[in-house]
Amino acid sequence: MFQEQMMLRIPGPTPIPPQVERAMNRPMIGHRSGEFSRLFAETATRLKRVFQTEQDVLVLAGSGTAGLEAAVSNVISPGDKVIVLVGGNFGERFVKIGEAYGATVLRVEARWGEQIDPELVALTLAEHPDTKAVFATHCETSTGVLHPIEEIARRVRATDALLIVDAVSSLGAVELPMDEWGIDIVVTGSQKALMLPPGLTFLALSARAWQAVEESRAPRFYFDLRAYRKQLQANTTPYTAPVTLIFALAEVLTLFEAEGLTAIYDRHLLLQAMTRSAIRALGLPLFTSEAAASPTVTSVGPCEFDVEAFRKTLRNDCNLAIAGGQQHLKGQIFRIGHMGYCSPADLLQAIALLEIGLIRSGVQVELGQGVRAAQAVWLEQKEVVHHG
Repeated sequence: MFQEQMMLRIPGPTPIPPQVERAMNRPMIGHRSGEFSRLFAETATRLKRVFQTEQDVLVLAGSGTAGLEAAVSNVISPGDKVIVLVGGNFGERFVKIGEAYGATVLRVEARWGEQIDPELVALTLAEHPDTKAVFATHCETSTGVLHPIEEIARRVRATDALLIVDAVSSLGAVELPMDEWGIDIVVTGSQKALMLPPGLTFLALSARAWQAVEESRAPRFYFDLRAYRKQLQANTTPYTAPVTLIFALAEVLTLFEAEGLTAIYDRHLLLQAMTRSAIRALGLPLFTSEAAASPTVTSVGPCEFDVEAFRKTLRNDCNLAIAGGQQHLKGQIFRIGHMGYCSPADLLQAIALLEIGLIRSGVQVELGQGVRAAQAVWLEQKEVVHHG
């Protein structure tokens, strides 16, 4: 009976709201029709509020990695010097993309589970004043770390370098005011906090970034952002648009506007606090410090039990999917996603199932202890709101 029931508490893809699923069931329309052009123009304008920018937001068919590649290929020429901030698997991805396009890549690193030091970024920029761009990851999904982009941006703005931010697992859940902080390119994907299926990537570029796009000598065709910008002015896309996903995007933006960005950010902070409180109550180690923790994903470990067997138990016995560790952290940590279409009630269910999975995996925990701790955090927050 329950074969198709799977509770996704992974860092993406995330659950899709029923309203959004229904929007995708609309009859297909032509991607060059006037109806689609009106819808596309409206969604592109509404996206600016999510990015907190006055700049155009470009919509491309592709995954978040497609957006990261587009950010590199449109501003970097072969031989350009770039700095990549690396604190996990997705920082490493920026390194690989930069090298693929012939950039000279300098690394500023943090241990997995720790934040990038903004002062180290400033020192590296001072040593390499000819740096073309700094590539940073906002939420490093592989570790559950939220890097201090505001502080990093302040250091980068004091130089001629561009700041390009991977916000794939943060935008729409965490404060990231692009214009206010002076970020030159923000990239995100559809299947995380934006509550959509995989298949869309979004980019917003500053005026400085657009100048770099015009100057870049890197080859590009499908990812040539100049074509997307030009066609956006005509309320369309240069190539076939994923019409069904644009239907869904319009509905997501309606949900965002109804809840409000501030309330969305507060909800994710609550989910973070509930999760971390539950994990502490269960006597499990948190992989990141409180200051470094992301509001969208919580990493737990290193664990002394068989993490992969535990995840399998949750999946097979409880219909709950959580993520494991990546690269050298595989088998050592597990990751709980709590972004997008996720409420405190959803999280309480997941924590209750975690407890069952732990006990069935031979881990000695007191049943209900994690749930109780998370409930207390939620009640405390509701009391603050009520009396505020």
